[in-house]
Amino acid sequence: MFEFVLFILFTPGVSGFFCTSSDLELSYTFCDSSAHYFKLNMTPCSILNKSIWHAAVTWIPKSDVAFLKIVFTVWYEGARALHWKQVLCSGTDDQYSLCGGLKGETIETEFDIKGKRTLFPKGYYTVILQAFSDDSEQNIITCLNFTMIIKQDAF
Repeated sequence: MFEFVLFILFTPGVSGFFCTSSDLELSYTFCDSSAHYFKLNMTPCSILNKSIWHAAVTWIPKSDVAFLKIVFTVWYEGARALHWKQVLCSGTDDQYSLCGGLKGETIETEFDIKGKRTLFPKGYYTVILQAFSDDSEQNIITCLNFTMIIKQDAF
């Protein structure tokens, strides 16, 4: 009983489960323990023979979204497999609807993830998605820790 209580006290953040299929399982936790409002839906929930996925995000940011830099890191079997950075909002000529969103305002956006560039082998992946409100990566807006379990090889 005592160990169970300690586990609950030290479990980070709120968690969510957004997809399961015969070949894929995706879930997430927040990197910190504060309350967040974030919802993600991805269709189809499969990695086999798919080249376009549709994603829908609902998010209430804890700061204004005048500048937004995303850092995306994928770990596979303890090794960093991918590290990608992208400025989505710079404050001028932004192409994404979430740019300019205000703290506390509900942001709803949809986008496609196109092109299957990588064939993922069967296994357990940890994906860290960090969002920053500055280019120096000092002011974090949100951080998500995804668990991706690929149940069968795509090749």
